[in-house]
Amino acid sequence: MKVVALVSGGKDSTYNMMKCVDDGHEIVALAHAHPPEDAANEEMDSFLFQTVGSSAVGTIAECMGVPFYHAEIQGTAVTQTLDYELTQGDETEDLFLLLSKVKELHPDVGAVSVGAIFSSYQANRVQHVCDRLGLKMLAYLWHREQVALLREMVSNGVNAILIKVAAYKLGQDDLGKTLEEMEPKLVALSDKYGIHACGEGGEFESFTLDCPLFKRRIVIDECRPVVHSQSDDAPVVYLRIEKVHTEPK
Repeated sequence: MKVVALVSGGKDSTYNMMKCVDDGHEIVALAHAHPPEDAANEEMDSFLFQTVGSSAVGTIAECMGVPFYHAEIQGTAVTQTLDYELTQGDETEDLFLLLSKVKELHPDVGAVSVGAIFSSYQANRVQHVCDRLGLKMLAYLWHREQVALLREMVSNGVNAILIKVAAYKLGQDDLGKTLEEMEPKLVALSDKYGIHACGEGGEFESFTLDCPLFKRRIVIDECRPVVHSQSDDAPVVYLRIEKVHTEPK
């Protein structure tokens, strides 16, 4: 089946694409919702979308050699219950417009890849949009045990770095470290404090630099840390990616 992949730039959407391909599907386009161009802050605290790292997500499509479709997030989380019904002004409708555009340009697309693991809020909204467009939702990571999944991603070649931290015992020094480097610490924090090893509780976000689907790899040339909220134990800090390039593998 031909698939459009919803990509945030992070490890989960990347690894779900890999699982789609393993299952015989073909990724023919990537889709991404991002903050408005005039937004002062890349971190929008969206309920539905990862927005940190948005400025560099287009390079993932370049590395895969597929079209990249993107749209600004104009709405907000008007409906905050787990279930969703069509609501004007909700950010879910931005997703609907984005995928409608992709389907119009790629009428043979039959499914949407989404990296949801435990967020019913996210999965229900993507499913709602898919139902309206006659598309199938492919979520191979759904309800996977997170420590095992994290280790599987690392062992299967997902080279992603942390670009946001927001959890007890994670801090600015962890930004820019790879999943492989962070795996022991994340597993230890999961065991000791119950944090989600894959960041499903919002503990961290990531950006993928390379994976087996990429024909080229991403290199970050310039980035800077931005403190979103200060705390001695759990500061919220993210990397603002300002310049990247791709290079042959």
